[in-house]
Formats: sequence, structure tokens, C-alpha cells
Amino acid sequence: MQQAMQLYNDVSKKCSEVITKNYSTSFSFAIKTLDKQFHQGIYSVYGFVRLADEIVDTFHDFDKAKLLKKFREDTYMAIEEGISLNPVLNAFQWVVNEYQIDRGLIDAFLDSMEMDLFFDKYDPSMYGKYIYGSAEVVGLMCLKVFVEGNTKQYNELKEPAKYLGSAFQKVNFLRDMKSDFQERGRVYFPGVKFNGFCQQDKKEIEKDIQDDFDKAYEGIIRLPEGAKFGVHTAYVYYQSLFNKIKKASVATVLEERIRIPNDRKILLLIGNAFKRQFNMI
Repeated sequence: MQQAMQLYNDVSKKCSEVITKNYSTSFSFAIKTLDKQFHQGIYSVYGFVRLADEIVDTFHDFDKAKLLKKFREDTYMAIEEGISLNPVLNAFQWVVNEYQIDRGLIDAFLDSMEMDLFFDKYDPSMYGKYIYGSAEVVGLMCLKVFVEGNTKQYNELKEPAKYLGSAFQKVNFLRDMKSDFQERGRVYFPGVKFNGFCQQDKKEIEKDIQDDFDKAYEGIIRLPEGAKFGVHTAYVYYQSLFNKIKKASVATVLEERIRIPNDRKILLLIGNAFKRQFNMI
């Protein structure tokens, strides 16, 4: 009986891994560079946040508010009971209970997903709340996995982890400006209008993102050894994407989704591995 339960739990975690690999090549590449002990935990976090994001961004022919409400209820029930018939939530409840991920982080994340159902423009206060819930808390969930119960280390690294999540999310917002506006009617950056987006807007956003990256780096180099290389690899990928966006014109940002090709990602990975070998990170 115990063996059968273990099989179900393993299959549940595998579902989150499949979701991660199919939805994010960059994140998948980075996870592979973590020590194996962290793989399932991070896959389980990503599977959960990806599924919630799909509810608000993709399921247009369904009652999204109803689906998200049910998803929230099922999430908390899974955590409390230690099991779910939804494999993604079963994997998530495992990582939450195993690594003692705070309920407040989960609340903030789901609240930010709910904001996407009702808002398409964000003032500075709402923007800060959304960035925290949609990105910073995801970084904190991952940090919970990396520190493996070391509360002191978690508290020392939580601010840089939040900045890293914030930087990644803001880069995503710049990269996805066209699709966010045309497909969902959203513009996340406060005071910015899609049809009025200009070079000054772009420069100010880029300055804010670079500040987040700089503050995040201070924490990356202090991460546990098993996590440092993988997180730094994700940092390198996003810095490369960010640099490409900075070089692009306003018109290009508004007209296409700027990407880093997979072969370029592999070269970045190799370069990062070289730095690691010589203790440069």
C-alpha cells in the first residue's frame, strides 16, 4: 500500500516536471543545473504557478473566476489533507508541507492571479502588489526549498530573492507587451499606455529592472552551493534577454516577442559552467 502511494506521489511530481519542460525552456534549463535534490521541489512550485496562470490567461471560454476560486479551495484542501486527486496540487502540497512554505506566500500569489481577472491597468500601489504576489513570492517559495529549513539563511536571503523574482517578471512584461495588450488588454507598467509607449518610458523601466538585478546578485552569490549555479544560470539567461531588449527599438518591443534562441541558451550555460569551474561565481 505504501509503495502504491509512493507511485502516485512520484507520478504527481512528474506531471509538474512535464508542465515545466513544456511551458518554459529557460526555467527547465536552469533547473537541470541545480543539484538533483532540489529538482522535484522546484518543478512542483512551477507546476502550481503555471496552472494558476493558465486559468487567468488562457481559459477564455470558461468562467475564469469560478475556476480560480475552485483552484484556491482545492489548493488549501490539498495542503491541509496532504493529498489531492489533482496531480499538480498533490505535488504542490508535498513541497509546501515538506519545506514549510508559508501560507501567506500562497495567498499573495493567488491574490495576484485574481487581479488579472479584474484589472487591465495598474497604478503604482497595485503594480507593487502584483509584482510581489506574481513573482517575488515565487522566488521566496523556491528559496524555502533551497535553504532546506534553515530559517536564518532564509531571512538573510529573502530580500535578494524577491528582487530576482521582480526582475524576471518585469523583463517578462517588457518582452510580452504586445501579447499582453492585444490578447488580454493589459498594460502592467504604471502610467504607460501601449499606443503611447516611448523611449523615455523604456529607459525608466530598464533602469528599474537593472536595479532589481543588481540587488538580486548580492543574494545569488550567497546561496547554498547546490542552488547557486542553477539560480545564477537563470540570472544569466534573463540578463541576456534583458540586454537584447535594451538594444531593441521601441517599435520592435511593441511588434514582436524578443527571445533568446535555444542554441544561444546552451552557449550561455557552457559559459556559466566555465565560470563555476574557475570559482568565478
